[in-house]
Amino acid sequence: MATLRPSVACPARPTVKTEALHAVNMESIVLFGPPGAGKGTQAQRIMQSTGLPQVSTGDMLRASVAAGTETGMKAKKFMDAGQLVPDDVIIALIRDRIQDADASNGVMFDGFPRTIPQAEALAGITNVSHVIAIEVPDEKIVERICGRYTCGNCGAVYHDTFNPTKTEGTCNSCGSSDFKRRADDNADTVMSRLSAYHEQTSPLADWYDSKGIFHRIDGDRAIDEISTDILIALE
Repeated sequence: MATLRPSVACPARPTVKTEALHAVNMESIVLFGPPGAGKGTQAQRIMQSTGLPQVSTGDMLRASVAAGTETGMKAKKFMDAGQLVPDDVIIALIRDRIQDADASNGVMFDGFPRTIPQAEALAGITNVSHVIAIEVPDEKIVERICGRYTCGNCGAVYHDTFNPTKTEGTCNSCGSSDFKRRADDNADTVMSRLSAYHEQTSPLADWYDSKGIFHRIDGDRAIDEISTDILIALE
């Protein structure tokens, strides 16, 4: 079993009070949250604190196809046809992945499962001890995503509200005035993605909640505060 390791938790951010954590037995973790909730940042901190590797089904699919594995070739047929890869193929990929040495104490699943049948199949191959859901109000997600823009010259990332340029219209890093926004970073598209996310994950949240392992984390706060609450939930 993996052990929480407070000594490596976010040294650059001393306000995270991980010193209160104690060694516990840990198995696999599921982490999910809507787009723009800061899941990527928290995933890195969970990995640092638990020692569990991050497992993304998208990454596994690409790696298995590139390696030419038997399961990867099965998945490739569906991908090439523009079809969703069936659950049994995904579960086979996960079964292979958790046999690796770094997964001997469990893993952290990022964005999987997405449905109750997937969760039931996952329960058949690994024990999920904690499910962390980072929750942020939809209107805040829209503000976060729609305010993002990048420098077209050097790629520096900015935000209208949270990280604007020091001089309006001028990149802090290279001085360029060429800025870009993603075409799909608009309110209608973001709300559509959020609606799909809620429709998909709401039954799954209830399913895990009924098992007593579901933890709702308020993601509309400072990063360190969110990290602290996640690590407490993993005690």
